[in-house]
Amino acid sequence: MKLSFPIDEFLKRTADDSRLLPTHLSLFMAVFYYSNEKDALAAFQVCRRKLMQFSRIRSISTYHKCMNDLVAFGHLIYEPSYDPFKGSKVSIICQKP
Repeated sequence: MKLSFPIDEFLKRTADDSRLLPTHLSLFMAVFYYSNEKDALAAFQVCRRKLMQFSRIRSISTYHKCMNDLVAFGHLIYEPSYDPFKGSKVSIICQKP
């Protein structure tokens, strides 16, 4: 069973944030879905293609814009990988609102 804390915390922090669009929310949910079941806050590898498919983002530029925004707004830590066989690393940041 996955932890719900990061989702609860994310939704509380973003409820009144007009900068976030539905694509940001769906990308965060996709990241959380693929996070580590035992420790949702630990860093883990992600596949851009899978995140785009799960979040219904069709444009690579939209994906990168949303990912960069989530990092800039303090919701994720993202370490891109330029190796096609190795996924990028992501960590979810949980803070009190």
